[in-house]
Amino acid sequence: QVVLVESGGGSVQTGGSLRLSCTASDSIYCMGWFRQGVGEEREGVAVTHTTTGTTYYARGVQGRFTISHDKAQNTLYLQMDSLQPEDTDKYYCAADWYGSSNCILAAPMGYWGQGTQVTVSS
Repeated sequence: QVVLVESGGGSVQTGGSLRLSCTASDSIYCMGWFRQGVGEEREGVAVTHTTTGTTYYARGVQGRFTISHDKAQNTLYLQMDSLQPEDTDKYYCAADWYGSSNCILAAPMGYWGQGTQVTVSS
């Protein structure tokens, strides 16, 4: 069982920045960020393979969000810049033991964090 603990959500104005963190209890290979609004389907935001560094972003966040991973700390980050009101959602860290070729946004993840709220006001 891998435990994921998130932090870093909050409220900002349009154009602001936030950084989310997710610390894993093990050196799991495939980690990512997902978001879901009330009554909406969950959306993959960004995923990375912690060994190869292969990374994928959702089209709507490309160029604004940056996913990174600190191996020594087993911690995943999501730097979110130029935030827009449509980025308002609950953000979840997720992970699984996929190899690099299967670590994609559509991959079903077996481990999930508790979620952290991000609210962007106009």
